[in-house]
Amino acid sequence: MSAPAVEISGLVKRYGSATAVDGLDLRMPRGRLLALLGPNGAGKTTTVEICEGFRRADAGTVRVLGLDPVADGARLRPRIGVMPQGGGAYPGVRADEMLALVASCAANPLDPAWLLDVLGLASARRTPYKRLSGGLQQRLSLACALVGRPELVFLDEPTAGMDPQARHLVWDLLGALRSDGVSILLTTHLMEEAEALADDVVIVDGGRVVTSGTPGELTAEGADAGRLRFRARPGLDTELLAAALPEGYRVQESTRGAYRVDGEVDPQVVSAVTAWCAQHGVLAEELHVGRRDLEEVFLELTGRELRT
Repeated sequence: MSAPAVEISGLVKRYGSATAVDGLDLRMPRGRLLALLGPNGAGKTTTVEICEGFRRADAGTVRVLGLDPVADGARLRPRIGVMPQGGGAYPGVRADEMLALVASCAANPLDPAWLLDVLGLASARRTPYKRLSGGLQQRLSLACALVGRPELVFLDEPTAGMDPQARHLVWDLLGALRSDGVSILLTTHLMEEAEALADDVVIVDGGRVVTSGTPGELTAEGADAGRLRFRARPGLDTELLAAALPEGYRVQESTRGAYRVDGEVDPQVVSAVTAWCAQHGVLAEELHVGRRDLEEVFLELTGRELRT
């Protein structure tokens, strides 16, 4: 039986007096896409860099494709692909030159010209890296991570700076890779991206795992069953709306433009909410009962204050 794509037990990493990762456990089966989520400073990037072999753990064990990322680095590196958020290309190198260079280091690379075309980079193949837009630089970094046919690929904010068309193109490509058996571990601040792509989600905060599961499991009903949710323009007077409902109901703007009515929901409550919206010229969209989205789960578990 094959070892998991990633297996972490009791991982600890400190920088001086600061503990970036504090006893983290994680297991990622092969052939799945795992989204590692957390606020700034939660320990995501440090964890991924240890898995890639770029940093050493202070305690705990890490195995990637069954290998120690540091001790077995020479055997592991040809089997993984890495897409750092910063890109990492030489400023003056052309897009096709950069990809060809990376492909030349692989035993059985994909055709660089084909990959440039798939990622919408063919027209920019002779453009120096420093002249590419942020979104095109991200796509070139992704191409460099994939050209060596990795068994496992690490992606740090893979669609940062991309327009919606490019983002969906990358999503389709990642879906195809997963269907081909490639394991994918990505970090992202886009909850929509994680919910759309991930087989499994792990949320970390303070260097520890605070919850994990499939997107469906994490956003299932349970404690939120019976809550009415809708989207509308930001800044509605939630106290005024609550006053139009039976006594004991509470209305919150959980995230910007996303509203939640706490209390047992019945047809009369739904009618009262929509009537109030109509009376005040508010268009209520995406009205539904029960299910949270991943962004709300994330905010409830990690807090709503801005992290530095």
